[in-house]
Amino acid sequence: MKSTEQRRFRALFWWVFLAGALVGVAGGSPVWGEAVAQRSRVKDVATIEGIRDNQLVGYGIVVGLRGTGDSSQTVFPTLTLVSALQRMGITVPQTGTKSVTNMQIKNMAGVFVVATLPPFSRPGSKMDVTVSSAGDARSLEGGVLLMTPLYGPDGQIYAQAQGSLVLGGYMTTAGGNTRQMNHPTTGRIPDGGLVERGVPLELKQMHTVSILLNQADFHTAEQMSKAIDVKLGDVRAHAIDSRRVEVTVLPGEDMAVLLDKVESVEVSFDPRARVVINERTGTIVIGGTVRLLPVSILHGGLAVNIISQPMVSQPNAMSSGGTTQVVQQVTVQAQDRPVNRIELKEGSTVEDLVQELQRIGAGARDVVSILQAMKEAGALEADVEVL
Repeated sequence: MKSTEQRRFRALFWWVFLAGALVGVAGGSPVWGEAVAQRSRVKDVATIEGIRDNQLVGYGIVVGLRGTGDSSQTVFPTLTLVSALQRMGITVPQTGTKSVTNMQIKNMAGVFVVATLPPFSRPGSKMDVTVSSAGDARSLEGGVLLMTPLYGPDGQIYAQAQGSLVLGGYMTTAGGNTRQMNHPTTGRIPDGGLVERGVPLELKQMHTVSILLNQADFHTAEQMSKAIDVKLGDVRAHAIDSRRVEVTVLPGEDMAVLLDKVESVEVSFDPRARVVINERTGTIVIGGTVRLLPVSILHGGLAVNIISQPMVSQPNAMSSGGTTQVVQQVTVQAQDRPVNRIELKEGSTVEDLVQELQRIGAGARDVVSILQAMKEAGALEADVEVL
């Protein structure tokens, strides 16, 4: 009995080992076969057409600053203050433009206010707003935003913003010394925006539901349509192109229930192989689905350094008519670094490439050049995107 159980255990072990060898991955890359597709919900990889956010923007003034507002050279905050006072019934005497520019506005600043209007927002709903200085104010710490209308792309007012600012930084000045942390000229007002007008969107008038993929892919669109049909129990989803999948709405069907079912569907998602490079910060992100082909890399460099030092040339002590001159002393230094070699064999992974690059001490710019050269040589099966 014991030997029978051992034989069963060994058979099960070898079956599991064989299955893992066929579809398993090592270091994020497949050992044999194609990359294993991931499963994600529809709401994570796609959006519903028509259900979207809307951008709002407005201009206002922030008051209550501690002498860190705009200077008198910035004209538009002063004009804004005069206009606001006139709307409140306060007349500001003016004898010309000069009298306006001479107003002291150190405790206020002109700002732009931006916000995102969520879908299905109704009058009375609240949202966060972001306030940024538009002039030469040094800090918005302790400021209060006065009532500011927020406009949509059509020029209509959709919300009003007002409230105390919350900053993620500060700036202090004492004795001519200044200390600054983060950006004190930008702040947020939690729930500082009040919706006055919503964007009309009636789900009952929708006869079809269009699902838009975040990344265009024919395989993902086709798999999504099949998974939705299985969830709904009927053939109602069709892949129109690589980005859009349409679902037919039955007469009298509850749209909220339908969208809930569609967004909860898990679909086989096969991401594109991509290498993202930010040359300004030296950040390189290599996806796990990137495949490497056998390649031999030789990398070296010639460093040329030109040093210019000013030197003073003075005339002799007994000379007459000589003058002191500043002469530039130029020195050229050249250093040829030895060639480093990297050899990637069949079945090499991205982890192997990273380890080899670290071994030779390659910098961020060296890695960028190597990846671009590998792409041109056909040894890197991925899209290289440079930010």
